[in-house]
Parts: sequence; C-alpha cells; structure tokens
Amino acid sequence: MAKILYGVHGTGHGHATRALTVARHFPQHQFLFVSHSHGAALLKREFPVIECYNPETPVVSHRVAAGAAVLSALRTWRRQPHLTRMLLDEIERFQPDVAITDYEYFVPRVARAAGLPCLSLDHQHIVTCSRHSVPAHQLASYIATTVAIRGLFSTASAYLVISFFNPPLWPNAKARVAPPILRENVFQQRPSDSDHVLAYHAYATSPGFYEFLHAIPRPVKVYGSNRAGSEGNLQFQPRSEDGLLADLASCAYVVCGGGHTLISEALHFGKPLLVVPIRGAFEQFLNAYYVSTLGYGRCHEGLAPPASLIPEIESNMDQYRKNIRANSFCGNAEVFGLLDAFVEKKALPCAS
Repeated sequence: MAKILYGVHGTGHGHATRALTVARHFPQHQFLFVSHSHGAALLKREFPVIECYNPETPVVSHRVAAGAAVLSALRTWRRQPHLTRMLLDEIERFQPDVAITDYEYFVPRVARAAGLPCLSLDHQHIVTCSRHSVPAHQLASYIATTVAIRGLFSTASAYLVISFFNPPLWPNAKARVAPPILRENVFQQRPSDSDHVLAYHAYATSPGFYEFLHAIPRPVKVYGSNRAGSEGNLQFQPRSEDGLLADLASCAYVVCGGGHTLISEALHFGKPLLVVPIRGAFEQFLNAYYVSTLGYGRCHEGLAPPASLIPEIESNMDQYRKNIRANSFCGNAEVFGLLDAFVEKKALPCAS
C-alpha cells in the first residue's frame, strides 16, 4: 500500500471525475486529496479532502472573464505563504510516498519543497509539452496560455498527459502522452445511432445558442441547463451522470463546449461533434481545432453557431464516424500501468 497526496483543480467537474476514476482503480492505496470549489465537493463524498484555494478561470456568457481570472491568481499569491505552510504540515502528518497533481497549483510546489516525487496527470499540459501549428489569430492566446501553464502549473517531477490527439512532444519535455481516461460507467453503455442530438454546456450559454439548437431537424436532449421540460424540439434533461452517458452513447451527434472529458467520451462512443469552445480558453480551442483537423466533426469559434452549419454536419456524419471509429480513445489500461510504475519506482517510465 502507498500513501498518495493528490491535488485536483476544482473548477468544473472534469478534473475531479478523472481523479475519482484513478483513486477507485487503486483501492489498495490511501489517498488524501487537495482541492477546492466543485472538485472538493465531489471528491469529499468518497475520500478525505483538504480544501485549498487555487487560481480559477471564471466564465461569463461563454467567455473567459480575464479580469476575474487575474484577480483569482492574485488572491492565490496573497494566500500562498499560509496555504503552503498548511500543506507542508499535512505532508508531515500524512507521510505520503508520492504526489499526483491534476492541474492543481500547490501540491507540486509543496511536494518539491518536501522532496516528494510528483506526477502531473492532466490534459492541459498538451498545450506546453507538445508542438502545435495553430491559426495565426490564435497565436497570442497560445503564447499567453503557455506562459500561464508554465508559470502556475508546471513544477511537477514528470508529466503524463492524457489526450484524444497526440501531437509531437517538445524535446526534453519530461512527458508522455496517453489516450484519455474514461470513467467506469462509460463502459456500461452500448453505443447505438439513434435520431436525437445531445447538447451539453457546463457554463451559461451565449446568446443565440438555443436558437441554433431549435434549428436542428432532430430531437435535442439538452444537459447542463437549469431548465426543465420541453420547448419545441428541445428536451431539457435533469442532472444525471448515467442519463447523460446513456443519451451520449445513443445519439446521432454531439453539440458541446471544448471540454476534454466529454469530447473524449463522445469519441469513444463514435459520435461526431460540433464543438463551440469558450472564447479566450485556448485549451478548449485546441481541442475543438483537433476535432476539426482530424475529421471528427466541426469547430465553431464564435459565440453561437449559425444554422448554416447544420446541413454540413448532417451530410458529413458518415465520414466523421468512419474517421472516429478508425481510432481508439481509451487509455485506462496504459495510464493505470504507468501510475503503478510511478508509485513503485518514483519516476515515470521512459516512452518506448
């Protein structure tokens, strides 16, 4: 048995969902989580959690609120001495063997101070560990995001990056790329191709988003809203992980933001995508860009997609499905094997 200190970025549910999948797979180990906000609330249902403030990325009307994000980083900096001492005391008490960080700010820093090996396990480092050829209008966002990730979240010992796309790594990146980690109940679903479209948004939508969904000539099952009931072809669904996965596995295609978790699950089920990334969130743009570049669907960079996209998506679904189903998007066995090796050897095995 090993003791593992596990830092998890708490904005949204994707990081915590991934961390839960990892921890549930290793019941022989003892986990102590460090998280905040939504992540802490989700993790503490099953595991002990130390709540620790972290930099956040607020989203308003489908845009990153840059000013609020800067203020959050400043609050973290102001609290850093106190929170660092608190976590060092917890390390002294818990005596972990290794640490893992999923885009969390403090754990890799205190692990380094305590001489504790720390593995970064997330998707965000695909931005900094790999080379990308992005459109010119995204270069400023690419540079700014690279600076932010390297400055705030890049003090781990090694980097295991999970991603549905696999661009070339930079030399000396201390990183490996593996396919996505899928949560356990994904494997309980049998994919099928029904008539409905699944629409998911984790944040408040942009003006015009529901108008676009109304233009789709199919039933649309909408997740992530606070609405209930039906409105024309829209069927607003209650929050339900199992319900979401069942409708995802059986839909015709998916309309969603640029979050890596849902995109990966949709691809695992063989579903074409229309991805509308949050404006100002470069990692979301990058996910959408690769969906389009690899022929898995379309990317729309504006606030609300135009109805003119619908015939294009509908007419190309067979080709999208063919492209998707030629690949595998489940990295659970590979990732768990690498985690086993990291816990045992205190280092990430080199890529073969």
